[in-house]
Amino acid sequence: MTADMTADTSADVMANTSAEVPSPRHHHRRAGLTLLVAAALTGTLGACGGAAAQQPSAPVGADVSQRARPAALTELTELARQDVDAGAPGVIVRVDDGHGRPIEIARQVSWSRADHTLAAKDEFRMGSNTKTMVATVVLQLVAEHRLKLSDPVDAWLPGLVPDGSAITVRMLLNHTSGLFDYTDDPDVLKAFTGQDTRIWTPQELIAAGVRHDPLFAPGTDYAYSNTNYVALGLVAEKATGHTLGDLIQQRIAGPLHLRNTYLVTGADTGPDSKKSPVLAHGYEPDAARLAPLLPPGTPAGTAFAGPARSEGYVDTTWVNASTEWAAGGMVSTARDWARFDSALLSGKLLPAAQLKEMKTTVAEESEFPNRRYGLGLEKVVTPCGTVWGHNGQVPGYSSEAYTDATGRRTASVLTSTIFGLASPKSGAANQAVVNAAVCTMLGKPIPATAASPAA
Repeated sequence: MTADMTADTSADVMANTSAEVPSPRHHHRRAGLTLLVAAALTGTLGACGGAAAQQPSAPVGADVSQRARPAALTELTELARQDVDAGAPGVIVRVDDGHGRPIEIARQVSWSRADHTLAAKDEFRMGSNTKTMVATVVLQLVAEHRLKLSDPVDAWLPGLVPDGSAITVRMLLNHTSGLFDYTDDPDVLKAFTGQDTRIWTPQELIAAGVRHDPLFAPGTDYAYSNTNYVALGLVAEKATGHTLGDLIQQRIAGPLHLRNTYLVTGADTGPDSKKSPVLAHGYEPDAARLAPLLPPGTPAGTAFAGPARSEGYVDTTWVNASTEWAAGGMVSTARDWARFDSALLSGKLLPAAQLKEMKTTVAEESEFPNRRYGLGLEKVVTPCGTVWGHNGQVPGYSSEAYTDATGRRTASVLTSTIFGLASPKSGAANQAVVNAAVCTMLGKPIPATAASPAA
């Protein structure tokens, strides 16, 4: 995509009329393919409010959201436009500051309208945000005494995970198990990018991970691994006798009336599958544009499958999703996910004891000092304030969803690409949107740097 491409001027931009309450980014959801992006897209929320601290603002703790709402809508709309102009095929922004109607914005590049007209209410592949929902189900089962955080994996999945007697459910939840991430396996990578259309089972994904040596002894360090959450999905199924998708519907999506939230298994992305007309389309650079972005050691020929589109993109909407499941298979909308985050942090989904466990954190990698990982939930400290949530990536989709400690305020930025954000200009523009969304959510001034992402 060229830098001077014009965004569709008829994009969906609105202040939501519903009264219902419901960067570059820190992408450490690492397939081998996304290692470069993980390194490049790290500063999103760390920059939030940094410039705001240098500009005149309301007193610390003051809520500027009421008088600033029209200005915030204008600024967020402009930043979303700049994001698309800089390289994002599309972006959805939703911000609820706890006062009145949420802000909802959708922008897309003009060529993508032939596939789908993007709207703020569209469904979106949520990637690793899925982990928060899976962790919620697991902790509900803990509260019901159907399993324990101290249970060894072997108690539920005997023989499936090496050293399973030393790895506990808690270690799976907070990524301290040491298990190798199956998405770094070359065979899984082919399916992740859509080059392999074979449907992978959860057991096969775990097998692909554990055929590699563990990263460290259980409980001695932190390393993000999708293998952990596929194992947790199987534990939840074993403990209840229900499928993970049914558990999520019965325990979360149904009670919260999340009508556009569901777990995909991979079978729904095949050529003969029923395709949702309200699913936002996702895009990645084609092989020629992707090759210079790949980190050393990436298997030769790595590229995303999908129909060719304008400006060197391919449409990855329907690539093989079977590698995601409990680690990243949720589809939702910005409003549905805000309602989930709000219910979770306000205590509507978990008893106080289990919510406290979820918010008990460990340090992440040293390059992310402002982020700590709980049980499927991240704590992120920013100059605008502390937020809780997660982020995620699957081909064609990057998502960030955050809330405050009470669940009263929420913010989501959903972008229809991963590698489309890899250039400094596009990464900075997308980071500016996330910074502005989080600061607006918290009732803080939008950082001055957010207004000039290409500077």
